[in-house]
Amino acid sequence: MTEETWGRVLAELRRTVGQNNFTTWIEPIRFAELRNDVAHFEVPTTFVGNWVSRNYGDQILRLLAGSGVKVKRLEFSPAAGGTAEAAEEPVRPARPGRRPGRPAAEEPDLPGAPLDARFTFESFVVGKPNALAHAAARRVAEGGPVTFNPLFLYGGVGLGKTHLMHAIAWELQGRRPELRVVYLSAEQFMYRFVQALRDKDMMSFKTLFRSVDVLMVDDVQFIAGKDSTQEEFFHTFNALVDQNKQIVISADRAPGEIKDLEERIRSRLQCGLVVDLHPTDYELRLSILQQKVVMYREDYPGLVIAPGVLEFLAHRITSNVRVLEGALTRLFAFASLVGREITLELVQDCLADVLRASDRKITIEEIQRKVAEHFNVRLSDMIGPKRVRTIARPRQVAMYLAKHLTTRSLPEIGRRFGGRDHTTIMHGIRKVDELRQTDSQLNEDIDLLRRLLEA
Repeated sequence: MTEETWGRVLAELRRTVGQNNFTTWIEPIRFAELRNDVAHFEVPTTFVGNWVSRNYGDQILRLLAGSGVKVKRLEFSPAAGGTAEAAEEPVRPARPGRRPGRPAAEEPDLPGAPLDARFTFESFVVGKPNALAHAAARRVAEGGPVTFNPLFLYGGVGLGKTHLMHAIAWELQGRRPELRVVYLSAEQFMYRFVQALRDKDMMSFKTLFRSVDVLMVDDVQFIAGKDSTQEEFFHTFNALVDQNKQIVISADRAPGEIKDLEERIRSRLQCGLVVDLHPTDYELRLSILQQKVVMYREDYPGLVIAPGVLEFLAHRITSNVRVLEGALTRLFAFASLVGREITLELVQDCLADVLRASDRKITIEEIQRKVAEHFNVRLSDMIGPKRVRTIARPRQVAMYLAKHLTTRSLPEIGRRFGGRDHTTIMHGIRKVDELRQTDSQLNEDIDLLRRLLEA
């Protein structure tokens, strides 16, 4: 890989991640060599390398591949003179607030992560699957009296949790700059806690986190099973709630489904507003692509997109929004480099690996097995003739998912369910559709099963 190629990738990263994130995380890394399809980079510390790998690794890989570089993996190693310890402090948040009249010298350092300039309410595409989460986030961002505490957002990867949290922080800092708003990941909270233990300075840690006005913790499932961190998180949570300070939490699943999370924390998290971001539907995915195209045209004014391309992508790439946006980024970069119109043929060539991954077929047998495990019934009973409600309801859920997640016809689905008639399958699907309108627990069960099956 040439320096020129890496320079083009850097330019694209600066455009997509924002100048603040680029300066903090991307600029310090140095390309070292490409060996055996592995791109090696030097970083100041292991902490920086781990952060870049976790948050930008997939994007860097896509951009390198789009530039014609044959690379399968990235490796980040501390440069000579660097440190293998995660010794650097997590960076401070963008635009931290300060209490009016308080001298700057007395203001303690805020321990948050940087905010991504792309993640605002204006750039968040609202559709049926995320409308409630968006409305709740907007309410918190108004900065008025705390109405629900905490706001707990959960959903699968790439559905918009982090986007909404950044948007809340940006909006609060714009509306009420005097507020001390801290956004960070659960891993960063844990890192600060461990560092305070090591330095025997727990008092400063407690003072720091309990003096904020709004605390936002992303991916809280990562503290599950870590007893000391959970203990301190619980006390921090209680202290802020007692002061009527707003807390916003995100996770990949509902509080009750996070394994190894202490019951008292689970109970606390459930006492506010718990909102699910549902998997995207076709209309929402198409709207997201259309918005991204408008943004990209500023940087690629000459590129032409053939009719049907966006519709094809929205139909084929259903896993999550990050994969969808990454595919579009790669398409624009590749088409720009080779000077071609973005046609369906180009899409097939450029995104062959992404499309293959999206082609994973979910089988009826896989659905039956997952549903049986979830509802704790025997697989043989689900397929068999028993009609008691504890078995009939899971059976109908499995029929419903088979209809929506596979391309099998109703007669085919009926054959897989013990040779049932297609009218029985239709009745089961209609029944689940009706129940979803009134039974919130069933709704959550189906969404969880769908995420597990599509993962």
